[in-house]
Amino acid sequence: MQMTIYRLSFLIIVFTCLVSCTKEDEDPLPSPDIIEEVSVDLDAVPYAQLSDYHFFQGALKDLENHPRVLPYDLISPLFTDYAKKSRFIWMPEGLSAEYSSDGQILDFPVGTVIIKTFYYDHVLPEDERKNLETRLLIHKEDGWIFAEYVWNDDQTEAPLDTQGDFIPVEFIDDNGVTRSIDYRLPSMDGGECLVCHKKDGLPIPIGPKPQNLNKLYDYTNGAMNQLDKWKEIGYLDDSTPIPSAAHTVVNWKNEALDLELRVRSYIDINCGHCHAEGSHCDYRPMRFAFSETGSEENLGICVEPDEYLGAGQTHIVSSGNIGRSMLYYRFSSTDEAVRMPLLGRSIVHDEALEMIVEWIESLDPPCD
Repeated sequence: MQMTIYRLSFLIIVFTCLVSCTKEDEDPLPSPDIIEEVSVDLDAVPYAQLSDYHFFQGALKDLENHPRVLPYDLISPLFTDYAKKSRFIWMPEGLSAEYSSDGQILDFPVGTVIIKTFYYDHVLPEDERKNLETRLLIHKEDGWIFAEYVWNDDQTEAPLDTQGDFIPVEFIDDNGVTRSIDYRLPSMDGGECLVCHKKDGLPIPIGPKPQNLNKLYDYTNGAMNQLDKWKEIGYLDDSTPIPSAAHTVVNWKNEALDLELRVRSYIDINCGHCHAEGSHCDYRPMRFAFSETGSEENLGICVEPDEYLGAGQTHIVSSGNIGRSMLYYRFSSTDEAVRMPLLGRSIVHDEALEMIVEWIESLDPPCD
C-alpha cells in the first residue's frame, strides 16, 4: 500500500512538471483585445489586398472598422445600380481636413484614405449580403490615387484589381423587386475612375463635402452630427462652420420636402461632379452643383441642347413636357451613348425618374 502511494505521488509530480513546461514553452494565445494598427505606407500603396491595410477587425467581410477608421454617410448618395455603400475614412494621427466652403471637397491631409465598399443585401439564390468591390482613394504627396479591390467568392479577401470587369448579380431591392444586372467594376488601367473623379485632369474625391455630411449618424456610442464628430476626433479643423450654418443638400427620398430641393440634391451628387469647371462635361452649358442650381439656366430649364439626339427633345428641361426634355430622355435611357450619368449605372433608377417626371411636369410656363 505504501509503495502504491509513493508511485501515485511520483506520477502526480511528473505530470505537473510536464504541464508546467509545456505552458512555458508555448506561445501565449493572442488577446482578442489586441488591435493591429492601420498600415498606410505611401511609398508602398496600393497594397496587393485589402486586408493589408488593417482598416477592419475580425472577419474582413463584416467591415468592423478599426477605432480610428471612421464610418460616414452622405445625405443623398450617388446611384449605382441599387448597390449599397459602406463609407469610411482614415487620417494619420494628428492631421485633419480643412474647410474651404460648404459645396467644396474638404482639403484632406496627405495620407488620408477614403474607403467605400459596394454591396447588396439580398443576393440570390442564398438571399445573403455580398460585398462586390472596395474602392480606395489614397492621398499621396503628389495627389490622389485610386485602388480598386474586388472581393472573392467566399468573401474572405479582396485582391487589388486594375483591369475592370462585369459581375452578374441577381438581387432583391428594398422595394421587393427582383433585379438582374451585370454589375460594372471600373477599370483603373482604362481610366474609368478618372472620368468622374477628376478636376483639371487630376484625381479627386466627390462626396465628402460639408453640404453632404451635415447630418446625424448613428455611431456605436450614440447619434451625432457628422461634422461635429469629425471635429471631436480631430478629423476636421475647428474653423468649419457649425452644422446649423452649413448650406446643405436634402435627402431626395424624403417626399415631405420641397420637390425642387430634392431634384437639385439628386442632380448634384449624380451629375454635379461632371458638369463643373475642369471636369468631364465642363463644355456643357449647365452647372449642376447644388450651390449653382438656384439658377434655372444651370438646371437646364428652357435651355436648348448643344446636340440633337433625334428623339424630339427641344430643351434640356422643357417646362411641363417630359417628351421634349433631354434630361428625362437621358435619365430614362440605358443606352451607353445616351444615358446620364455616363458610368455607374446600367439600369434606370425608377424612383428618381418618377421624381424627375413630377418636377418637370410641375414647371410652367412652357418654354418658347
